[in-house]
Amino acid sequence: MKKIMFCGGGSAGHVMPNIAVYEILKDKYDMYYMGTDAIEKSICRTHGIPFYEFGGVKLVRGKILCNLSIPIKLIKSIKSCKRILEKAKPDLLFCKGGYASLPPAVAAAKLGIPVLTHESDITAGLANKIIARKSDEILTSFPSTAEEFKNGVYTGSPMRESLFNRDKSAARAQFGLDKRPTILVFGGGSGSKIINDNLRKNLFRLCKNYNVLHICGKGNKIQSKITGYTQIEFFNDMGAVYACADFAVARCGSNSAFELIAMRIPTLFIPLDNGSSRGDQIKNAKFFKDKRLCHVLEERNLNEPTLYEAIENLIADRQIKTALETCGIECGNKKIICEIEKFISR
Repeated sequence: MKKIMFCGGGSAGHVMPNIAVYEILKDKYDMYYMGTDAIEKSICRTHGIPFYEFGGVKLVRGKILCNLSIPIKLIKSIKSCKRILEKAKPDLLFCKGGYASLPPAVAAAKLGIPVLTHESDITAGLANKIIARKSDEILTSFPSTAEEFKNGVYTGSPMRESLFNRDKSAARAQFGLDKRPTILVFGGGSGSKIINDNLRKNLFRLCKNYNVLHICGKGNKIQSKITGYTQIEFFNDMGAVYACADFAVARCGSNSAFELIAMRIPTLFIPLDNGSSRGDQIKNAKFFKDKRLCHVLEERNLNEPTLYEAIENLIADRQIKTALETCGIECGNKKIICEIEKFISR
């Protein structure tokens, strides 16, 4: 049986798309995962995926002294990954990008193992720009991103099949929601303090007419007796969460953004600002806004009244639903699997 090795980690955004691909192919190939002692390790344990661990190397932005040892650490990490690949003998390495994919990609290229990489964001990060040179193809979620690479192929974003075709009534009952429209609010894997705080200041007004389903992040729940407000720290089954949502407020990480668009959920995106990231979420949000598929509130303008006004404007926008229904953005699994099988069958 052919073997596939996955890599990518440091955040759920670099891991869960790999899980989406893994779940489709798990009965057809032997599959493994290599990564660091971070979130990828615990997720693989949960899904029963054989895991190989190596020491990762991460660039710390704005801290020169912290980065002086990177070259030595990177060499050691590549050697470690090479030993893992020589032992596992995969027929293909599938990278989801980020710093945790760089050493495996370099090692695989040295061993002549085909490398496929997937870039989620509209602009590639530093690690993926380097990885692209070691890859046979770099698959992309956004069409314009593929044009930046000579080996770029636009496929769309990988998504878990469990997200789709869920029963709305059953999902609402699961969270104890009534029949009023539901606003889903979440701020990434660990939550967002600025979104949480400003949402809670608006709960009395919002919950007069709507349910608010709030994924607030671990340790961020508060005492509340507001009828219609449901808060959870984290929830594994996002398919049930999305099924409840008539509208959403979210960050604009590529994976969740494409999921919300593919689910045709009108969304207010509040992208991370440049001070908290390399600006990829701002560019992601602009792409969807230019196509009139979302509303955007910049984080620097976020406060109690602007959040309430932005949510009301989203709900009142009758054209966004039509735009979403005709946008043509779908799950990218089929095209991604096609590219994987093209290389693994050689």
